[in-house]
Order: sequence, then C-alpha cells, then structure tokens
Amino acid sequence: MNEVELRAKLPPGLAHNRLSLENNRPAAVLVPLEPERGVWLTRRSARMVNHAGQVSFPGGKVDLGDASVEDAARREAWEEIGLDPASVEILGRLDDHITGTGFHIAPVVALVPRGVALHVASDEVVEVFCLPFEMLLDRSLPHVRRALIDGVERSFSVWPHERHVVWGATGEILRKLAVQLRGDG
Repeated sequence: MNEVELRAKLPPGLAHNRLSLENNRPAAVLVPLEPERGVWLTRRSARMVNHAGQVSFPGGKVDLGDASVEDAARREAWEEIGLDPASVEILGRLDDHITGTGFHIAPVVALVPRGVALHVASDEVVEVFCLPFEMLLDRSLPHVRRALIDGVERSFSVWPHERHVVWGATGEILRKLAVQLRGDG
C-alpha cells in the first residue's frame, strides 16, 4: 500500500474504542507503517521481564511523564528501535486491547518515512522486521488457533512468518489493522 492508500484507509482521528483501565496496567504501542512496505515489529529480548522473546510492536508502559498514550508510544519506539519521534506521523488509534497478563494497550497507528533507519536497543529488542502489507490484505489470514489456557478454551490470531510466531496481543492488533486496511470494518 502506498501513502495515499494508507491515508484513505486510516483517516485522521481514526475512531477507536477506549476501554476502562480497571486494574490493568496502562501501556501504549506504536504500529509503525512504512508505505510500500508494511508494518514494523520487534522480537523482544529473552531477558525482558514481560513477554520475553515474543514478537511485539515497539511499546511499553505509559509513564507518569508521558503527556498522552501517543507520546508514550513515540518514546518507547525511540528507546527500543531508535525511531526518531520527529519522523513519526500519528494517524490515530486502533481499539484498545486488554491482555491476559493485565496490560491495557493503546495501539497508536503511525506513518514512518520510506527507508526509515532503525537501530535496536539490544537490552530490549533482539530483532526488528517488517510484516508486508500483502499479508495484512490477504483475506485468508490470520489463521485462528484454539488452545486451553488456564482451563479456558481461547481463540487467537496467528500470522504466519518464516522466522517468527506472531500471535497474542500483537496478532490481535494486527487483525484489527488488517480489517481497517481491507475495509472489512
């Protein structure tokens, strides 16, 4: 998808559902879209306390000093993958997501420049990679898997990738992004 197509599918002020925080920990992730390429993802370091080794968007907890979830997402992307906050154009947000581990995630959708330079913070991120738009636009994806988790059968989205398993909160946020990009919503 080129920049014009992305802007048409993700208009300014993209509507989203905000959930109640309740007892969940506030977090924000940046969903960085590079025109003509795809969405940037990370694989977290095995040394991380939460979600070690998993594929995720750049992001983390919202700090008291963050003016907004958008600022938190930009800050975290800068810290984790060296994405210059000045090069990030916020398009809006996808629906909030609550994880089974108690995080309330605000997914912030943004455009990044073509050929963006990224530099991983090796203490937090092992790898950064791009999931192509072709996958997000493929209506046969994601695959839906079911598993018994803590005695409850759950369904979750899994996005195929040659080197990674993309599932959980990241898989679900990608599913919501795909619905928006496909115009299925």
